[in-house]
Amino acid sequence: MATASACHILVKTKGEAEQLKEKLDKGADFHQLAKKHSTCPSGKKGGDLGEFRKGDMVAAFDKAVFTGPLLKIQGPVKTKFGFHLIKVLYRS
Repeated sequence: MATASACHILVKTKGEAEQLKEKLDKGADFHQLAKKHSTCPSGKKGGDLGEFRKGDMVAAFDKAVFTGPLLKIQGPVKTKFGFHLIKVLYRS
């Protein structure tokens, strides 16, 4: 079974996600922005979701994690929870 580890920042609006992505593209620290802006409980840990298996997350999030590039910021990815910026740390 495929596994991955990822961090994410979850926000309510696409506009907010795009603004944060711009900051990240200019070199802002992912973990600091997650602590400050993410509405997910993982925000307290800098957005770290730890390791999880394919199928554990909602479909759009899962697809981004298991098919997107490693260590690059993906998003905004829309799910029922809001808009995610996702950074995949590794996959196996």
